[in-house]
Amino acid sequence: MARFRSMIAAAALALGSVAVTACSSLPDEYDRAEIDSDSRQALNTLYAQNEAAKAIGSQARAVLVFPSIVKAGLGVGGAYGEGQMISGGRTVDYYSSFTGSWGLQAGAQQYGYAVFLMNDDAVKYVADSEGWEIGVGPTVVLVNAGVAENLSTTSLKDDAYAFIFNQKGLMAGLSIEGTKITKLK
Repeated sequence: MARFRSMIAAAALALGSVAVTACSSLPDEYDRAEIDSDSRQALNTLYAQNEAAKAIGSQARAVLVFPSIVKAGLGVGGAYGEGQMISGGRTVDYYSSFTGSWGLQAGAQQYGYAVFLMNDDAVKYVADSEGWEIGVGPTVVLVNAGVAENLSTTSLKDDAYAFIFNQKGLMAGLSIEGTKITKLK
């Protein structure tokens, strides 16, 4: 049984590596326009539905927006989506988001997320890294309803705040831990 699990884990790792490599190229002009439109629409919807996100957005140096992440798994799982970094109302760069996982999981879902980068160091870290793994580097706070109630623009002390939105589908558990964000080349 342990050998079978090792084989599954190795296959998931290999599949994930191929997916990241295959999906790390810059989208063409059509895809960029679609990413731009979808990202801005998703961010505007998030702001309309969540006052904390809107307040944090007004203080952020930049925001990474991934309007549509598709996640699926049956023992071995993965999630992928493309988005952009926006600063000062303009697109800075395009990024991909990839998560690989294994364990007790079954289902599929789609969601979006936005990471508000609150200081220049966090923005620089994401822009300069060869792939930012959430959980390494800038401190990221995942904002849920309970956290949002206690946030104000005067209490913002962390490097980044992440909001997950527009969840659709059925899959137990949702997090951005272990997610790797890579600049599209």
